[in-house]
Amino acid sequence: MTEHADVSRARTAVVAAALDLFSRHGFEQTSVEQIAKAAGVSRSTFFRQFGGKEDVVFTDHETLLDELRSFLDEPHDDPWAAVCEASERVFGYFARDPEMARHRYQIVRDVPVLREREIVTVFRYERLFDEYLREALPGIAPVDAVGFSALVTAVHNHVLRQLLRGKRVPLSTLRTALDDVRRRYGVLPESSPAASDDVVVAVFPRSMPIAEISRRVQAELTET
Repeated sequence: MTEHADVSRARTAVVAAALDLFSRHGFEQTSVEQIAKAAGVSRSTFFRQFGGKEDVVFTDHETLLDELRSFLDEPHDDPWAAVCEASERVFGYFARDPEMARHRYQIVRDVPVLREREIVTVFRYERLFDEYLREALPGIAPVDAVGFSALVTAVHNHVLRQLLRGKRVPLSTLRTALDDVRRRYGVLPESSPAASDDVVVAVFPRSMPIAEISRRVQAELTET
């Protein structure tokens, strides 16, 4: 087993211990010392790895945001699809351990300070997608970038919430919903392949952002 896997497993054990204590004794009544003792780590190690009680609840999101930032820094042929794939990666992460995700959801829902932190965390995903689209699609209208990012985030949270409430939700459910988001923005590619010709005739939905029209035309002219 790699060192990274060992660290990841150790962090998961601390999160699980914290969630268990929060569930049994309440968030406010649980101390860092109790969490550290239950997880078998020192108090200093806990603070070094997590920072505080709130942070241990949202540590997975911090990791996911870093991973998505690296993923979006990679080259992508279709920026709109890249944002949707980033959303799918987050869903896939929580779907791998739905019981822990549901445990966390219950605790967050019952603690006002954690609900507020969750709102901020959701906005960070939205802002990450927004900033990425503005950089990947120069000239994109700000309303298109923020609108698409907000809709992807909202749809993702709607589907994830079903999973957190106990339903069996396959990744394909989110994928279908995100395809609909792209369709609404006119950026879902047609299933039929384009014909090779010396003349390029472009027809785009009125809803498609100007920046995306420009990107597709340039891509088509480059290929021909």
